[in-house]
Amino acid sequence: MEHKNAIVAVFPDHNAAESAVKKLTAADFDMKNLSVIGKGFHTEEKVIGFYKVGDRINFWGSRGAFWGGLWGLFFGGVFITIPFIGPVILLGSLASMIIAGIEGAVIVGGMSALGAALFSLGIPKDSVIEYETAIKADGFVVMVEGTTEDVARAKTILGSHNPTTIKVHTALEPTVAAKKVA
Repeated sequence: MEHKNAIVAVFPDHNAAESAVKKLTAADFDMKNLSVIGKGFHTEEKVIGFYKVGDRINFWGSRGAFWGGLWGLFFGGVFITIPFIGPVILLGSLASMIIAGIEGAVIVGGMSALGAALFSLGIPKDSVIEYETAIKADGFVVMVEGTTEDVARAKTILGSHNPTTIKVHTALEPTVAAKKVA
């Protein structure tokens, strides 16, 4: 069985996350192995509009340009509301896991859909809680999945953008629920 590796970096704002994603794409990382997670807007702001056209998403608010620009780069995305966190946008491979989990009712005991998706990839529960807490505090999570070499290369790139947290998760083994979805 092939085990995946992942690196997860938490950024304090969307500018740092966007800059890191642009560097990863410039370094020829396969977009199918990248995920970005964050709130679509501050909870105290009022969203003026939200709509989906084809594979692009557009909405107005302080981060509309950020999410709109990234949406076109990724293969899949989802906009969900997570209790106690609020509206969250996920782009990339993790979005597919969320959709599959919701469709298949694969939610892991008491976790949000986001937490269940991360946990089902093999991310330890304590790290899942840390990432959900960062998102709740308006942070942005950038995750790269791949070989040991890919993750090492991504760590160099992500680390150069001063993340608040950066963790490498090696030899991830998907949970039984994730294996059923795959």
